[in-house]
Amino acid sequence: MMVGKRQSRPRRRAGPAAVPLYGFQPPVGTPYNLEVNTVEDFFAQHDDWPWNPAHPGRATFHYLIAVTEGELRHDVDYVTRTVGPGQWLWVRPGHAQRWHPPDGARGPFILFEPDVLRPDLTRLLAPLTAHEAPAVLSPHPEDTAWLQQTALQLLDEHRALGRRPLGLHHALRCSLLESLLLRLANSAGIAPIGSGTAGTGRADRYGRFLDALELQFRELHQAADYAELLGCSVRTLSRAARNATGKTVRELIDERRLLEARRLLGSARWDARTVAAHLGFTDPANFGRFFRDRTGLTPAAFAAGEATIAPTSLPG
Repeated sequence: MMVGKRQSRPRRRAGPAAVPLYGFQPPVGTPYNLEVNTVEDFFAQHDDWPWNPAHPGRATFHYLIAVTEGELRHDVDYVTRTVGPGQWLWVRPGHAQRWHPPDGARGPFILFEPDVLRPDLTRLLAPLTAHEAPAVLSPHPEDTAWLQQTALQLLDEHRALGRRPLGLHHALRCSLLESLLLRLANSAGIAPIGSGTAGTGRADRYGRFLDALELQFRELHQAADYAELLGCSVRTLSRAARNATGKTVRELIDERRLLEARRLLGSARWDARTVAAHLGFTDPANFGRFFRDRTGLTPAAFAAGEATIAPTSLPG
């Protein structure tokens, strides 16, 4: 988890504008990059982090929380989401997040790295695991009780370490997790499994580029950077991006940086100089030109407009 002794050091500390990136490091003895807890136990075990004081962070792994009682508030990409009973919060790798005290919220809390999922299942669940998928999931009413019960079974199996051979224990955990995700894919706002969207896959080169982009867009800004990271040529990566989107790699990088700039200037109310530093611009003037060329507005004008219309809290 992203907590004290249980969490590795942030990968990057670059001044006050940086949002630290954390890797997965569960408690000692937790096997195979999958941890299961509850919201209430998480807060009871860590009463001094990260909500006192609250601060944003990013992770390289998935956070999945089922709210069974109360109401959970959680910032995802600088927007406060409210999650009620029967709903699920999903914070995907690379998303900026910030905790709020649980205030009576209860429910299973699942953390897992992307490679826990088999490649064939990863491709199948692409619409659900995509970075742009909804942060708050509202499952079909007929699925709600089944999902909660299965999550509790996963929690029970996770806590049964040592009761069965390790391989069988992990296989049971993965089977329960996979069943959960396949049923969650039936939630509102998720493209149906088997649709054209799902067939694009997340294990292909373009999918791996998107994963890398989500984690590295603040630091890496050139197509060559990502080609090197993925072990392919710039030409190969460019072809994959064009086949999938019709856009160049650089256009996709710029779009992701622009999206982050909009979020920070709007919902998070950061000033332009801080946003520029956060996104890797060495000169605030360069950031101003980048933003104006793509939006027709200066960062200050955009922020002023968002302040009059943008909500700071959303139900989902």
